[in-house]
Formats: sequence, structure tokens, C-alpha cells
Amino acid sequence: MPEAANESVPHHAVVVVGGGQAGLSISYYLKARGLDHVVFEKDVAMGAWSKQRWDNFCLVTPNWQCQLPGHPYEGPEPDGFMKKDEIIAYLDAFKRKVDAPLREGVAVKRVKARAGGGFEVTTSAGTVTADQVVATSGGYHTPIIPRLAERLPASIHQLHSEQYRNAQSLPQGAVLVVGSGQSGAQIAEDLHLAGRTVHLAVGDAPRCARFYRGKDVVTWLAEMGYYDMPVERHPLREGVRDNTNHYVTGRDGGRDIDLRKFATEGMKLYGLLDGLDGTTLTFAPTLKSALAEADRVYNGINAAIDKHIAEKGIAAPPPSVYEPVWEPEADPVALDLAAEGITSIIWCIGFQPDFRWLDAPVFNGAGHPQHYRGVTQVPGVYFLGLPWLHTWGSGRFSGIDRDARYVADRIEELAKGETMPLKAAG
Repeated sequence: MPEAANESVPHHAVVVVGGGQAGLSISYYLKARGLDHVVFEKDVAMGAWSKQRWDNFCLVTPNWQCQLPGHPYEGPEPDGFMKKDEIIAYLDAFKRKVDAPLREGVAVKRVKARAGGGFEVTTSAGTVTADQVVATSGGYHTPIIPRLAERLPASIHQLHSEQYRNAQSLPQGAVLVVGSGQSGAQIAEDLHLAGRTVHLAVGDAPRCARFYRGKDVVTWLAEMGYYDMPVERHPLREGVRDNTNHYVTGRDGGRDIDLRKFATEGMKLYGLLDGLDGTTLTFAPTLKSALAEADRVYNGINAAIDKHIAEKGIAAPPPSVYEPVWEPEADPVALDLAAEGITSIIWCIGFQPDFRWLDAPVFNGAGHPQHYRGVTQVPGVYFLGLPWLHTWGSGRFSGIDRDARYVADRIEELAKGETMPLKAAG
């Protein structure tokens, strides 16, 4: 057991770092177990949903997958896709329901082990001690912007995807979106639908159909057990955590995002950005292969659904295979920003994790946590809310409940002096 803390320093059985949906989910289960804890949030609870999403943001998974602890979606459109204001309302209701011991506006600056056991937690509001610590701040901390951005003309308005709000907020002129993951593809679509001239640097993100053979693809995959598959059973194992999410949208009731179709409507596509010469950006000749691979994944998912339908004898509309509606004549390798009238660049190439505040030997060489279902090799240190922490839904509203229950069980066992062997480190 940890030695008694200095009575002048507040002590908690558990400190939770981060007041997003993961932090409030673990608080829900800690409260149910009667475990003393505090949730520190540097901003406001779940503030990223209002401050780091564009105006037309909506879920890309159906509302029925919103299954936060004790707070399932109960609205009128379970097969629909909540818009930004609806998501915020759903989360505000969850916050009120949990009524966590939350301290907003308090940033955790350092967590380190105490010599006698437990942890010292230094915050912007002072120091506390804890027996156990849960990192629930997610894995998206530092926006990635390439160094070449520093050499772009000062006249180019640059922003990261988390800063984008709407087409009207950008200067007049064409826009270059760099990155075609979920955010990049949807922001490019948002600008395209607003009538802006869009140039898109396409990465290696896969895509999937929104609807296929009479159902949302997410519904088919749920029936096939995909969302219950643990990371250790995935063909890529822990490598799946580095995968880019499939691009698709829930906008206007949900539809595919087909970059080839956008190209027929005037959007200009390129491969991976790889350099800058004056006002000319250069690209790797990867556009054709990237589009082909995205289509291969798209058709592969549909083929797996076909197999499931056949094996189960399910009555469904006939199968189909996507055929490209456009093909680039050649891989474009250069873009003159001035000649094309580009006045804005939106960087949609993701985030890097930043856990420098956690002084514990629980990270790999790339700075990513090593754990099994959020439980680390250091007793009393846990993670929650990371992509593929356990399953596909771990970083989403669909899987956080199961993960939070599991971690809360481990916390309670350690608090009672019980131990459970770590099955694996991921």
C-alpha cells in the first residue's frame, strides 16, 4: 500500500486526466463502485466537440452506435447521423447524468511515482497525490503540420483541420486540402459543396460504402462481429492502431465520398505532398495507386458482406462492384499556388500524441502507450479512449463503455489489494 500522503496535500484514490467522453465514462464506473476520484480537464469537459469541429460536422457512424455508459442514443433517428449541435447536446446530457467530480480549467503538468507508492500529480492548480492514475486525454494532441509550411508565402492562409469552421471563414480563392482521411475528405467535400475551387492531396486512406445491399455498411459489419474483434485478433495486430480511418460521410442522411466523382465535378486531385520549390508544391506520383487502393478496400468490404449474406441466407438486394467513374490521365507532380489562385491551405494530416506529462516507463520508441486493454505494466497506470485500445470502437462512442468497465474493474481490484496478471502488452 502507498505510504500516507502529506496531510497538507490533497489525496485521491484515483486521478483521471482528461474530461472528454473517456474521462466521464471511467468516472461513471468509479462512482458506481464508490471509489474516490477526481477528473482534471485543462479546458471544459468535452470542449473539443464544440471548439475543434467544423460547422457542418456530423457523425460518420449511425446514432445507434452512441452507447456511452448509462446513456444510449434515444432520439428519433437511430439510423441517422447526429450533427454538431446534436452531438454537443447528447454529450451535455451525459455530463449532467454522470455528475463527475470534475475540475475544469486545471491542466495536469506532471505525474510521477512517489517513493513510498502511488503518484504525485502536479497541476496548474497545485499538487495532489493519488493511488492510481488514468490517462483519458486521447491520442490526438499536437496537430501535425510539415516543416515546409514555414516556407510558404505569407499571403497563404494556413490552418489545421481542427481550426476549420466553414468555407465562408476562408479568404476568397482556391483552397488546397492536404490529406484525405476522414477529416480531409469531409472538409474537401464541405468546401466543394460550398462552391469553392478545391485541390486535394490524396493520401493512403481507404474508403467504404455508406449503404450496401439495403443496409448501412456499419450495420452489416456489426452483425458480422467486426466491432467486437479485439486488437490481438485483428490481422494487423497492434499495427491497426496506426491505420487511417476509412472516409465516408453521414452528411445529408449519409453517402459515399467518391473522390473520382468530385474530380468529374472540378475538384483537382494530387498524390502525396513531398516538396516545395518557391510557390510550387511537388507531389509523389501516387494518385492513381491511392485511388485504386481505396476502391480495392471499398469493394473488399462489400465482398465480405456478400459472403456473410450468402452464408446466412439473408434476403437482400443484389451485389454490385464499384467501377471507377474517372481516371487521371497521369499522376500530377506539381502545383503552382500562384497560378492556381490558391489562397488557403488546410492541413488534414492528423495529430501526434503528447504524453510528456506522464513520467512512467509505459511508452514505446514512438511515444505510444504500451498496454493490454488500457492496463500498463506499471501498477496503477491506465489509458482509456485511445483508438483500438481494445476494439475498433475504443476511441468512439460505441466501445468506450466496455473499455471503461474493464479498466474500472482493474482499478477496484488493485485498490482492494487484488492483482490480475497483464495478459499482453500492446
